[in-house]
Amino acid sequence: MKPPFQFSAAKNYFLGFATSGAILLSGLFYFDHDKNEENQTNPTEQIEFTNVEKTELQEFDPNDLDENGWKKLGFSDKQVATILKYKNIVGGEFTSKAQLKKCYSISEEKFDELEPYILLPDKAENSYESTNYKSFYNSNQGNYEKKELKIPGKFNPDTFSSADFVKMGFTEKQANSILKYKQYLGGSFISKEKFKDCFIISEENYRKMEPFLLLPEKTPENFTAKTNFRNPSSEKEKFSYQKFDPNITDLEGWRKLGFSEKQAQVIINYRDRNLKGSFKNLDDIARCFVISEEKFNEMKPFIVMNPQNFKINSSTSTSYSKTENAPEAKTDFSKMDLNQITFKQLIEFGFDEKSAGMLLNYRKKLGGFVTKQQIVETYDIDKELAQKLVSTARLDHSNVPKYTLVSAPEEWLKSHPYFKYSADKIIYYRISYPSDEKIWKFLKTKPEYEARMRLYLR
Repeated sequence: MKPPFQFSAAKNYFLGFATSGAILLSGLFYFDHDKNEENQTNPTEQIEFTNVEKTELQEFDPNDLDENGWKKLGFSDKQVATILKYKNIVGGEFTSKAQLKKCYSISEEKFDELEPYILLPDKAENSYESTNYKSFYNSNQGNYEKKELKIPGKFNPDTFSSADFVKMGFTEKQANSILKYKQYLGGSFISKEKFKDCFIISEENYRKMEPFLLLPEKTPENFTAKTNFRNPSSEKEKFSYQKFDPNITDLEGWRKLGFSEKQAQVIINYRDRNLKGSFKNLDDIARCFVISEEKFNEMKPFIVMNPQNFKINSSTSTSYSKTENAPEAKTDFSKMDLNQITFKQLIEFGFDEKSAGMLLNYRKKLGGFVTKQQIVETYDIDKELAQKLVSTARLDHSNVPKYTLVSAPEEWLKSHPYFKYSADKIIYYRISYPSDEKIWKFLKTKPEYEARMRLYLR
């Protein structure tokens, strides 16, 4: 009886081992499958652009865009929420392109696409970005020079001015930002909860102030924050609309419809430049960035589209008439080098002053044109007139500065439109890898960006 018992025990041991192995393999397979499923259902924010309907780009001030305006630029709901939150963090208003670029929801490629259309200076005129921006993020971590708060006993922050917050221990910029946050809430901090939410006020400082705050503990359930920092009134301004033709409405007319001067100018520029002088239908108006969906629906019943006021490529025909009907023109443009053409000669050819200035400014930033297509693609110029110019004139790019990635001056890399977004990486990599071929491998730029950059490389 002994041998059968040993055989049975061995058999049971083997079956138990095999079963355990099968369970382990199944678990690993399930984990790997679950992980792949998770990766497939959690795409990065940058991929979200592919599912968002975008519209034709035009000049815009990011401070004038609401949620719908950012969506029209091609951002997802999640990205728009992040951008608007970032705007609140920096004080309720973007002051420069450099500051906007720091928003992590805007990829380098997306910013590169939008940058020519952004109506902001490249850098802030003062040190607001470098000091105030850091204070928002670093104040919560204690990475700046701390100032001890001097709390004047019980107080209601709703009654405090900027000077009062400065006396308490905040910097002037922080004090102004706190008041902007109050303005955002509608003119009152509402509750201790809302006061605590102010990005400027660190957790440590709030704990010190909390016992002295004369505010309700909780926020009312029906409270909704305002979305426009620059409109402190608690009630929306009402407008008595009348019938109007958007194709003959001037700057003052758009302002009377409730737009700011800057917004009105953007609408006129959009009509006169992007649409060649006139809105052809209601969709043209709705696509303008500074006209929110709500505002468009308010105006829609009063819009009159009179075909007699439509203009057909008026700017182009005007430009052509200047060149074709101007007997005083003396320049032989067939002999003119596009890298030497002057402002007066561009005006003589038919460009308006702004277009001529844009073209020459772009040429200066590039260090000279290398292809004629660069001229046609210059931002905000008459494409047909530009095409006529490049078909007539010649292009000599023999004197355009060109370098290797290893030898290119740092200043040149950081200022050149094609290299500036990769400049820091190039400078970093070439320290350890003094070879253009290896630097390209580390850069991993998109093929179209690399092709543009190679135009200016030896």
